[in-house]
Amino acid sequence: QVQLVESGGGLVQAGDSLRLACAGDGLTLSRTNLGWFRQAPGREREFLGIRTWSDGSTMYADSVKGRFTISRDNAKNTMYLQMNSLKAEDTAVYYCAAGGRGTESSAYRYWGQGTQVTVST
Repeated sequence: QVQLVESGGGLVQAGDSLRLACAGDGLTLSRTNLGWFRQAPGREREFLGIRTWSDGSTMYADSVKGRFTISRDNAKNTMYLQMNSLKAEDTAVYYCAAGGRGTESSAYRYWGQGTQVTVST
C-alpha cells in the first residue's frame, strides 16, 4: 500500500517562508515524477510544479515561479516544497502527488492527505 504523508503547513504572514514535506511509504520517490498542487475554497485544484525522476528537471506554474522550489531527499524518501515570499493568494490546501506526469491532477496516481497553508496580511 502506497502512502504519501504530508507535513509542514500552518499560518504565516505575508512575505514569510514555509517548507512542506511529503514522505513516501511504499513508493520510492526517486523513481517517479513528483508534483505539487493546491486547492483554495471554491476553486479547482491548481498545478504548482513537477520534478521529473529521469533527470531531476523541474517546471513551475507562472503563479509560483521564482518563489517555490521542489526538492527531494532520497535518503529520507521525502520531497519538499519550499515556499518563499508568500502572499495571501497562496492560501490553500496543498497536496503532493506522485506516479503521474504533466500538469493535470487526474494524471497522478498517488496523493498526500493535504495540508493547510494560510497566509495572513
